[in-house]
Amino acid sequence: MITPDSTDKATAAAGNDVAEFTQTFFLSAGEANAQQEMSLPSLTSRIIDIATAHANSLGIGNPAMEARGCGWVLSRLAIEMNRYPKVNETYSVTTWIESWNRHFSVRDFMIADAAGIPVGYAVSVWMVLDTRTRENAGLSHLSLPECMVSSRKCPAARPGRHPVVVDAGHEDPLPCGAVRATAPGVVRTFGYADLDFYRHVNTVRYVTMLLNRFSLREMDETQINRLDMAFMREGRYDEPVTVLRADSGLHTVLSMADCADGTPLLSASVSRLPRNLS
Repeated sequence: MITPDSTDKATAAAGNDVAEFTQTFFLSAGEANAQQEMSLPSLTSRIIDIATAHANSLGIGNPAMEARGCGWVLSRLAIEMNRYPKVNETYSVTTWIESWNRHFSVRDFMIADAAGIPVGYAVSVWMVLDTRTRENAGLSHLSLPECMVSSRKCPAARPGRHPVVVDAGHEDPLPCGAVRATAPGVVRTFGYADLDFYRHVNTVRYVTMLLNRFSLREMDETQINRLDMAFMREGRYDEPVTVLRADSGLHTVLSMADCADGTPLLSASVSRLPRNLS
């Protein structure tokens, strides 16, 4: 939700006519984590909010989709952060459209401090969901001026592919590309508060579930410098899922699957760096 402290502005990218969209925020204690910095769920929420605001300003947002029974949803998301805004700091998020085709749109983000110095970037892949069939409706019915697709490159790596994590007791041979869990799985049943406007599990809830696989000590001693998520299908109300984790040093791969039939919902990876505790 955009707070009264937020300001919106459309700015032109240097050297071209492509519009960018920027919002400025003040980080309150309620948006911070135990390390007194912006939490990843809060940052994910900001990214979704500004993407929505920009799409709305271009006339291709969810209000314009409603009559068609459609809406924008995330397919992939990667966030890379050098550092996170601290409590009581002002920061900004800027977004622009990188590419656009019949099926998906790629949208990039820059997170900057009060001086305008970048502290992180994000890359997202979006699709249009048909809320009746629950399938990809495509983007061919939308109209966007070519000048609104930016030539600006985002320095963050593109969202990637992740190996499937299987239970530690899985018998050999493992499925192709799979890795064994290095920690016991956790079962969670999606409830009412996990759902969003489309009556499926909200992206921010997924981020929270993944972060809860890490201990407070791990987060005190390390900082997440990259989160990469790929969504396979919607999570549904009252659906029990298993979350599995496989570690290789400070790199973690996570999988989320339906408990009943093993259908994958989400694959993700988290990379961490040691904190400077001096």
